[in-house]
Amino acid sequence: MTAARSSAKSKTKTESTRPEDEKLSIGSAFTYGLQHVLTMYGGIIAPPLIIGSAAGVDPQMIGVLIAACLFVGGLATLLQTLGLKFGFSVPLFGSQLPLVQGVSFAGVATMLAIVNGNKETGLTDIFGAVIIAGLIGLVIAPFFAQIVRFFPAVVTGVVITTIGLSLMPVAGKWITGQNPEAPGWADPVNIGIAAFTLAVIMLLSKVGNAFISRLSILIAMIVGTIFAVIIGRADFSKVLDGPVFAFPTPLAFGVPTFNIAAILSMTIVVLVILTETTADILAVAEITGSKVDRKRIAAGLRADMVSTAVAPIFNSFTQSAFAQNVGLVAVTKIKSRYAVAAGGGVLIVLGLFPVLGRIVAAMPTAVLGGAGIVLFGTVTASGIRTLAKVKYDGNMNLIIVATSISVGVLPEVVPGIYSHFPSWFQVIFNSGISSAAVMAILLNLIFNVWTRGNSENPSVFGAAPVRSVKTDVIRVLKEGDRVQNGKLVDAEGKNVPVLDDEVDSPQH
Repeated sequence: MTAARSSAKSKTKTESTRPEDEKLSIGSAFTYGLQHVLTMYGGIIAPPLIIGSAAGVDPQMIGVLIAACLFVGGLATLLQTLGLKFGFSVPLFGSQLPLVQGVSFAGVATMLAIVNGNKETGLTDIFGAVIIAGLIGLVIAPFFAQIVRFFPAVVTGVVITTIGLSLMPVAGKWITGQNPEAPGWADPVNIGIAAFTLAVIMLLSKVGNAFISRLSILIAMIVGTIFAVIIGRADFSKVLDGPVFAFPTPLAFGVPTFNIAAILSMTIVVLVILTETTADILAVAEITGSKVDRKRIAAGLRADMVSTAVAPIFNSFTQSAFAQNVGLVAVTKIKSRYAVAAGGGVLIVLGLFPVLGRIVAAMPTAVLGGAGIVLFGTVTASGIRTLAKVKYDGNMNLIIVATSISVGVLPEVVPGIYSHFPSWFQVIFNSGISSAAVMAILLNLIFNVWTRGNSENPSVFGAAPVRSVKTDVIRVLKEGDRVQNGKLVDAEGKNVPVLDDEVDSPQH
């Protein structure tokens, strides 16, 4: 009995020491949660704006779509961060990691194609396709999670780096505007607002205490917005237009219809979402120091898919983890999933109170762009840090990294590169994240898993650098000095201090 109690206490202690389980005060949790919402707000409202406009929906009903996407995104975030066990020892749904959920951009192109194919039933065809594709994804999620063994550091580093790089155009468009043909595109004033916001983040990160530094993104967004108001570049005049409170009406746009072609296209989108969410789970685990296994990845993917399947009932679309919020976790060092869960609560409130959503929507996108430079750049830096752990000598890891990142960046720097390829191909490879992931996994299999046929003498890409030791190091070595268990010891087995290049000699 005592042993059982000891085992139970040990298990509880182990679970409670997970970095993502850090408990925060209610005020802190909701403050950090609001910061997460502000970071992803532009991304979550863009798909309903784009799809609603393409479908010919009137402005008031587009507002219904936006509110629905916020509401469902909040529910999906709670499911992903808190998890549901249903009597199992581990959650059946939800990775219990600090991941914000929302409408995936991966399906926008496909949904536009569905709408353009039939204006009358386009929206209901989308809802029907999302439901079926989500259910298919729910079935295959456990099998999809098996590929985690094909995600060594050389693959995860590539994917994380590409996530950050592929998000930079988002930050750029927040600053310049979406349409290069528009009169105000790349307005120097907007660039100045973004630069001002970025400068505030840098200043707070340097001179602020730990609490202020963690909130530097949120504070900078508020200060940047105030600055935009002062110079006349923020408009809050339409905040009171429309209802203050509105509960999402189920099936407000009609009963979903089921079109085979639409379902097949959306199923491909779901495969892309599964790939991207797997990458996001691995990325946030790397940043927080959390341990993830196949069961945990499968639970996260199931949360994605069940949220996707239910979303159309409340007039929303495919759900996935938001990569930009992974960057926020890296910047703030707030690893607690409860902070993100609080952000999910904020999203639900925004969905129920459209007036609050209109206040946030009035924030100038240039402010978001200034913050995005830091957020998305931090994700890239995290990927580079992971790639620094990879061994490059005597193998082909260098060419794996070089090729995969380049393939992932291609659709971002040349958006129309695959425009003449089949739509299913475009869905997969127009996403820098999924194309880099596919290439990295494939090349890792070819060179590191299926080693039969590999050359005994690697090409120049696998050549190890010439080993050398500086003369000033040789001078301080004495007879009997050796490396033992990763440490430098003398003839008597005593440790010899090893100092970084920038560290002075030890003080005595």
